[in-house]
Amino acid sequence: MPATVEADPTSPGGPPEAVEVVCLGESMVTFLPSRPGRLADVPAFTRTIGGAESNVACALAAAGHTVKWISRVGADGFGDHLVEAIGAYGVDTSAVRRDAHGRPTGIYFRTATDRSTTAHEVAYYRSGSAASAMSPETMDRADLWSGRLLHLSGITAALSDDCRALMRELAQRRAGRPLLSFDVNHRPALWRDDSGPEVLLEIARGADLVFVGDDEAAQVWDLHSPEAIREALPEPAVLVVKAGADGATAFVREPRAGTDTVTSVPALGVDVVAAVGAGDAFAAGFLSATLRGLPTAARLRHGHLMAAAVLTDAGDVCVPAARAHADRLAALDDRAWGTLRLGPGWTSESGASESGTSESGTFGTGATPAPGASAPGASAPGASAPGASAPGSDADSATRQEAVPTS
Repeated sequence: MPATVEADPTSPGGPPEAVEVVCLGESMVTFLPSRPGRLADVPAFTRTIGGAESNVACALAAAGHTVKWISRVGADGFGDHLVEAIGAYGVDTSAVRRDAHGRPTGIYFRTATDRSTTAHEVAYYRSGSAASAMSPETMDRADLWSGRLLHLSGITAALSDDCRALMRELAQRRAGRPLLSFDVNHRPALWRDDSGPEVLLEIARGADLVFVGDDEAAQVWDLHSPEAIREALPEPAVLVVKAGADGATAFVREPRAGTDTVTSVPALGVDVVAAVGAGDAFAAGFLSATLRGLPTAARLRHGHLMAAAVLTDAGDVCVPAARAHADRLAALDDRAWGTLRLGPGWTSESGASESGTSESGTFGTGATPAPGASAPGASAPGASAPGASAPGSDADSATRQEAVPTS
């Protein structure tokens, strides 16, 4: 490994035999309502899984990358389900540890409404969970540094003092550390004090690649433009600011010149099926393209495409488009990209070959032109912005059993 993380973000470190990505964070068993309404009025719930970092892990594995998810789960049936469901995506779960001290696997319930609305309710039962015991002492650095890239999110830092200490240690720049990716993922309800803004800024400054939504930067740091965010975060080699329907902007530091190349790509028009999971999917798409060494604009486009794959599917983690299919869409000229609209079924390779790209900018069997469609780069009404992420994935059909060590 290099003495420190390379300034060139297209070249993550690590030996050739290393897994490509390690994702660290809590995943929970999620209970989704059987119908809309207040939690008090919902008669039944469906069991799924949820977790920002495990969502990224599953999406990257489905896209063909080698991925390891690291966490702690309870010695209980919910822990069994998490490990089996995430492993079924092809994610390596061998470094997940069982808690031997009675701490349970976290669970939560949520309503069917969009998280951005005032009607949305979430009931977390994660205080004192097995994952909240993650710390510098309980987590093996050899496991954490076993990939070319390590992906973290700000959610972990809010879980406990021990988790915060672990995140701060991982954000320190030191010899042998892999490329560090950090999604700010500010969740105000998880912070027990007012230290969130300071802690998240500290971790972001220690990362090499940072994802942040313009809305959360305004909320947590009172920063109101991509340029202001970059001024506050000059350290990361790459800063990606997500602006919902307005697209995303990447600031990439040129190693020799010490200046930024700034690239902006508009979001896609999307016929939304379920407005959840887009932020995690965007990060996965961008990271996938980064691992492949693609240009910055292509990374942003692959982020938008992966987000669209989730938004046009009922699950929160879905199988993305085949790589060749996604590459063809990412290579469209600016005009074609700006008029592209994606709907359910667009990820199908057969659908792409049958429908192609028409003058109306539709693609795939599930993408159809509609009167009053959004302007180029705008998302469909009610669409979840690429900067907004919601945990959860429907993986109940998972069947693979993994052996999980106890600690």
